[in-house]
Amino acid sequence: MSDVIDVSTSRYPELGCYLLPGHTRTPADLLDQVRAAEALGLGTAWISERVDVKEMGVLVGAAAAVTQRIRICAGVTNINTRHPIITASLASTASRLSGGRFALGVGRGIGVSMASWGVPVATNAMLEDFAGLMRRLWAGERVFGHEGALGSYPYLHQADWLDEAGRIPLLLGAYGPKSLELAGRCFDGVILPTYFSDAAVSRSVEHVRRGAELAGRDPSKVKVWAMVATVCDPDEERRLRSIVGRMATYLQAPDLAELLIAINGWDAAVLDDFRAAPVVAGMRGGIDSTATLDELREIEKLIPPEWFPAAVGDAATCAQRWLDQFKAGADGMIIHASTPQQFERILPEYERIRDTAHLAGRGKPPA
Repeated sequence: MSDVIDVSTSRYPELGCYLLPGHTRTPADLLDQVRAAEALGLGTAWISERVDVKEMGVLVGAAAAVTQRIRICAGVTNINTRHPIITASLASTASRLSGGRFALGVGRGIGVSMASWGVPVATNAMLEDFAGLMRRLWAGERVFGHEGALGSYPYLHQADWLDEAGRIPLLLGAYGPKSLELAGRCFDGVILPTYFSDAAVSRSVEHVRRGAELAGRDPSKVKVWAMVATVCDPDEERRLRSIVGRMATYLQAPDLAELLIAINGWDAAVLDDFRAAPVVAGMRGGIDSTATLDELREIEKLIPPEWFPAAVGDAATCAQRWLDQFKAGADGMIIHASTPQQFERILPEYERIRDTAHLAGRGKPPA
C-alpha cells in the first residue's frame, strides 16, 4: 500500500488518550478531541465502543478524516458481534482511509451483555482463531471451508490486491493470565484495563512476555498499553463522576470485576459487600451514567481508597503516576477519563520527568 504515513514523528509516541471517555450523548465531540490530541503530539487516539452513539466504524472514520499523523485505534470492539468479513472490511477500510494509521483492538465482551444479545462470550480459542483469520483476509487470501472455534465459513475473501497484513496491528484487551499469555502468543499488543496497580501492570507484562516466549516470538515486539484514569485538579463532581463512577461501574460487571480484584490482589469480600449495598443493588444501569452525586458520595464510601490507582491531583502528581506505569513495564500509556483539553496541563510536567533513554530502548512506538 502506498502513501503510508509515518506516525513515529509524534512528540509523545508512547502516550495515547481515549476519545469520548465514558458516557456521551454528543459523539461529534470526538472531532475536536482527536484534533487536539494530535496537536499536543500524542501518538495514538483510542476509541471505545458502546451500543448507543459510539459505534466503532463511524467514529474511526471520522477521526481519521480530520487528522494526518495520529494513529487511530479501536480499543476495543467485540470479535463476534460483527461477521468476521465485516470486521476485516472495517479494518481494511480504516487502514487505507488513514494512510496506515489504524490499529484494531478487540475483546471478548461482557458476559451479561452478550447473554442479553444472544451472542456467546468469546473464548480464548475464538480469539486465536479470529486473529489468524483477520491476517489471512487482510493479505487478500481466499479462505475456503474455514472450520474453527470462531465458526464455520464456506468462503471468505475481500480482494486479491489487499496487502494490509502486517500493516494493521491487532491488539487484545485482556485481564487475566490466560488471556495475557494468549496475547503474547498471537497478537501484536495488549490493552490493559483501567485501575491496574503498578504491581498488576508488572505481573501482566510478565504474562504477555511468557506467552510470546513460549510461542517462539520476540517478547519485545508485543507491546503492552497500560490505561490510567486521569483527572487534573478536579472539583468534587468531576472526581466523583470520572474516578468513583468509573470504578463503581467496573465493579458492577460480573466476571470482569472478579478478574480486576484478583490481578490486583484485593479482598473479594469487599466486592460482595459493595454489590449488596442498597445504593448499588438498586441502580438501574451503569453507575457512571445513571448515579446522582449524592449516590456517588455514598458509593465512594464502599470502595477502599487503594482501589483507585489513578492519576488524580495537580499536574505534577498526575505526571508521576503516568511515569510509574512505564516503570512498571508498560510500553505505552493511555490517558482515560479526561479529554485533551483537560489533561493538556500535565504534559509540561511529564516532559520534565520523561525517561527518554528508557523509552528509546523500547524500539518503535507501540502498535
